Amino acid sequence: MTAFRYEALDTAGKVSYGVIEADGLRQARAHLREASLMVVSVHPVTEQTLHTGEGQRWRWRRGISSTQLCMLTRQLATLLDAGLTLEQALSALVEQSENETLRQVLAGVRAELLSGHTLAQALTHYESVFPDIYRALVKAGEASGELSRVMLRLADYTESRQALRQKVGLAFVYPAIVTLVALMVVMGLLIYVVPQVVNVFQQSHQVLPLLTRMLIGLSNMLRASGFYLLAALVGAGFGIHTLLRKEEVRYQWHMRLLRLPVVGRLVRGINTARMASTLAILSGSGVPLLVALQAAAGVVSNLPMRRALEESSKKVREGVGLSRALASSGLFPPILVHLIASGEASGRLDTMLERAATQQEQEISNYTSVLTSLLEPLLILCMGGVVLTIVLAILLPIIEMNQMVK
Repeated sequence: MTAFRYEALDTAGKVSYGVIEADGLRQARAHLREASLMVVSVHPVTEQTLHTGEGQRWRWRRGISSTQLCMLTRQLATLLDAGLTLEQALSALVEQSENETLRQVLAGVRAELLSGHTLAQALTHYESVFPDIYRALVKAGEASGELSRVMLRLADYTESRQALRQKVGLAFVYPAIVTLVALMVVMGLLIYVVPQVVNVFQQSHQVLPLLTRMLIGLSNMLRASGFYLLAALVGAGFGIHTLLRKEEVRYQWHMRLLRLPVVGRLVRGINTARMASTLAILSGSGVPLLVALQAAAGVVSNLPMRRALEESSKKVREGVGLSRALASSGLFPPILVHLIASGEASGRLDTMLERAATQQEQEISNYTSVLTSLLEPLLILCMGGVVLTIVLAILLPIIEMNQMVK
């Protein structure tokens, strides 16, 4: 059985889209004709067809979001734990899914299962949707016969990762909004308000204070070359983005980020939490340590830490303990190394890794809370200082004029 994505016209001439399962393209067209549909196009559901489609409805869809993947994993784990077979669970998810792309993916996976493939093999056809750790855990669950239990752990893992990502992202939403509003207010004052107010003082032909002259010069520069400055900033951003696509340049940039006092701690903590939680769930599900290390390297976004983890994997293959291999790089927190060493000594590596992941996530949460609580008043003070400077530059000539009158 194969899943086919179709576009057809009903008897009223209305365009309809959907997914149908059939043994071949001819049978799929026959099923659609039996349903009184005039076929416009029929294509097998593959990873490539998710990314490129002829219809406007299919265009610009690239996989599914992390939130949808979390929900899908939890629903599948719940259905399997309730005693449904894998085919029944997938059929139920296909029927109740409201997202068309997700429905295509599930139908394609179900079709691969009906063709005799395992779930892990079926997921490999959609690598952009299901990451390496996802497929590795499913494969381990099928090999051990505990797929429902492993899927429950995988659901917990995806939800915890999504919660951490949202917590860190939302923590910086308010400072970002305050910064953007402050820049817009200052630019508005400099470009529109200041010239109209200061023009009165210039007509009086009096010698303006230094602060006022500096403000007028800045305002004139922004009005005359603001567009060029914006274009230069956009070009610089594009150039930096192009440079960062080179691995060695990105490596040096990521290393500098790790050395920064505030940002470095946050980047190190986030990547350590991802790595530790990935290793914990993989090793706890019976995945070999070397395979788990390879999957964990894929979730580490910082390039120096990823390379250090890959080098640690090579040392582990040579017989070195994981704790010693990670400690030699000097890029991972000491508490992670100590907890891994305790887990290796006691034979409870997955438990210690899970504890390390929890500790790192809690530390990141506390750190971001403190950081944002300090950033908010600092941004307000900076914005107030800039506005106060502009107001003083406008008031100083008025004060001098009043003194001359007296």
